[in-house]
Amino acid sequence: MCKECGMSKKSPANQAALDTAALLESVASNVRLLTLAGDSPTYAESITQLAEGGQWTEIVDRFYRTLAFGTGGLRGRTIGRNVMKAEQGKGGAGGRPEQPCVGTNAMNYFNISRATQGLVAYLHEWFRKKKLPGRPNIVIAHDPRHFSREFAELTAKVATELGCDAGLFEGPRSTPELSFAVRHTNATAGIVITASHNPPHDNGYKAYFADGAQIVEPHAGAIIAKVNAITSDRYTPVAKAKRGKRIVLGREIDDAYMARLETLVLDPKMVKSAAGLKIVFTSIHGTGGVITKPMLKRFGFRFTVVPEQDQFDGRFPTVKSPNPENAEALAMAIALASKEAADVVMATDPDCDRMGVAIRNSRGEMELLTGNQIGSLIAAYRVRKMIELGIITPANAKNCAIIKTFVTTDLQKAIAAKHGLRCVETLTGFKYIGEKLGKYELAIPAAARARYRTLSEGETRALRLKHSTYYVAGGEESYGYSAHDFVRDKDGNAAVLLFAEVAAWAKSRGLTIDQLLDEVYAEYGFYFEKNGTLTFEGADGAAKIAKLAASYAKTAPKTMDGAKVAGARDYMAKTFKDVEGDVIPKEKMVVFDLADGRRVAVRPSGTEPKIKFYMFIRRDPKGARFSAKELAGVKAESRASLEKLWQWIQSDVKARL
Repeated sequence: MCKECGMSKKSPANQAALDTAALLESVASNVRLLTLAGDSPTYAESITQLAEGGQWTEIVDRFYRTLAFGTGGLRGRTIGRNVMKAEQGKGGAGGRPEQPCVGTNAMNYFNISRATQGLVAYLHEWFRKKKLPGRPNIVIAHDPRHFSREFAELTAKVATELGCDAGLFEGPRSTPELSFAVRHTNATAGIVITASHNPPHDNGYKAYFADGAQIVEPHAGAIIAKVNAITSDRYTPVAKAKRGKRIVLGREIDDAYMARLETLVLDPKMVKSAAGLKIVFTSIHGTGGVITKPMLKRFGFRFTVVPEQDQFDGRFPTVKSPNPENAEALAMAIALASKEAADVVMATDPDCDRMGVAIRNSRGEMELLTGNQIGSLIAAYRVRKMIELGIITPANAKNCAIIKTFVTTDLQKAIAAKHGLRCVETLTGFKYIGEKLGKYELAIPAAARARYRTLSEGETRALRLKHSTYYVAGGEESYGYSAHDFVRDKDGNAAVLLFAEVAAWAKSRGLTIDQLLDEVYAEYGFYFEKNGTLTFEGADGAAKIAKLAASYAKTAPKTMDGAKVAGARDYMAKTFKDVEGDVIPKEKMVVFDLADGRRVAVRPSGTEPKIKFYMFIRRDPKGARFSAKELAGVKAESRASLEKLWQWIQSDVKARL
C-alpha cells in the first residue's frame, strides 16, 4: 500500500489513476489528503475500488475539490452516483449504504468533523475575545435524510470532546425550530444537518450564530477560514474535566415554539368562521408533521394528510425529489385534494423551511401557485389586516417593512409603497433577511433589548414600532416565507399557518384563492415572473456554471429576445446600497433591464449545481384598476412573453458554452 496516497502500488489501475491526464492535479492531491489524514479504512478501500473499476469520472467528481464551507455551510452528495462495495458494506436503513460517500467533495464523516472542529475553534476564540463566562453551547438538529442522525451524533461528539455543551434534538426537527431553539436557549450557535429540498442522495450542514440566523459577517469569514484550514477528521479531545455536556432536547422546545407560532394568526375569529375550508397537508416524509399538524389542529383547521408521505423516510420514495416548488412533489396531495374536494394543498420540504401550494381555482381545477404569488398573498393580507386592526397606522407605517430578495416579485414592493411601508431588498439567501432582523433588534434601547427574547410577540412588536422597524412579512421567490423575528430563517411551519389564514379569509368572503389573487393584481398592478434553471453536475458542470456566470458578467448581450438591453447591474463588480443605506455584499449576480420593461437576473446557485435565470414583467392598468377582461389578456400576453424570453436565453446559453 502506498503511504502517500493509500492506493495499492501493485494495481495498474491505481497507478493509472494517479498518472492519467484525465485526473486533475487537485484530484490526486485530495486523494492523498483523505487517505493520509482520514480516520477510516473505508476511505482507502473505496478509492482502490473506484480506481480498479476505472471509475475516472466518479473519482474526479468526488475529489476535484475539498467541499468548501461557505456562509450556507456545506452541501453535497452523501451517496455517490456509483456506490463502492466498501461503502455499501452491510447496508443501512432504507436500503442506503452502510457508509457515506467517500471523497473530499462529499458529505461524509470527514467533512462533518472538519466543519465542527472549525466552528468550535471559532466559538472558543469568540468567548476569549468577549471574555464570556462558561463555555460555548451549541444546539443541533437534523432532518430524516440518509446519515442525518449519524452526522448529528458525530457533530455533538466532536463539539463536547472539544469543550462545548451540545443540545441535540431527540429526533428529526425542522430548520426553523433549530433557529428558534438557538434564541430560546440562549445558545452560542446552532447546526442543522439537512440538504433542505435537494434529492435523496444529498445532505448538508448549516451553521447559525447566537442570534439564530445563518452566519454572516463579521463571523462568517473567520469561521469559514478556520473550517477550510482543517485538513483532517482527527483531533485531540480536551481533558475530561473541560469537556462539554450533551443535553437531549425535545418536547419543551416544541411547546415553546408552538406558543410563539400561535401569535402569528391575526384574526382567529375569522378563521373559525371559515369552517368550510378544507386543507390537504403533506410533509413529503420530512419534519413538517412534527409542528405543523398540531398547529393546524390548535386553530381548528379541517385538514387531511397524505398517509403515504406522513412518516420520516430519507429515501423520499413517493417523489422524484422532495421539493415543494415542483408539481411532481405535490402530485399525491393534489390527487387527494381532488378526491376530498379540498380547497388548498400545502406541502413542506424535508427540513420544513419551504412551502409549496396548490389551490382549487374558480373553475374547480387544482392550480399550482408560484412562490412569488404565495408570498404576495401573505404580504397583502397581513398589511390589510394589520391596518384594519390598528397595528399599522398612518403614523407608524414608515416604521414597518416588507423584506424580499432582489429576485422576488416587485408586487411586494408595490404593496409596501401603496400603504407607506418600506420595502427592503436583499441578496438571495434568508441569512440576509435574518441579518436585517438582527439590525432592527439592535436598534431597540439596551434595557429593553436585554429582555427581548423573554417578551411576548405584542411587546416586541410595540418596541419595534416605536424604536426600530417592524417586520410585517417577507421572503424569497424560492418558496421561503416568514412574518416574525423569533425565527431568523424561512419557516415552513409558520408559512402553513400564514397561508391557511389567507385561505380562510378568501373562504369567509366567498372567494377562491385565485379570485383573491386577481383582486391583488387589480389593486396593485399585474406582476408576473418565470424562473429558468439549468443543471450541470460534477467537475465539468461546475466549470460550465463558472464559465456562464463569468460570460454574462463580462459580455452582456446587446439584445435579449429582440429587446434592447437598456442597463446592466453586476453585483460582484460594483458596490450597491439598499434603501436603508446598507452596503449590499458582493455576489455573482447580473441583472439586465430590457427596453420593453422586462428584466432578467442571472446567478449561479449557492447550494446546487445549477445556474438560475429569473425573468420579470410588469403591466399596469390603463385606468384605476384592471377589469376582469383586461387582466385575462394581460396574463396571457405576459406568460407568452416570458416563455419566449426563456427560449431565447436557452439558445444564448448554448452559444456561450
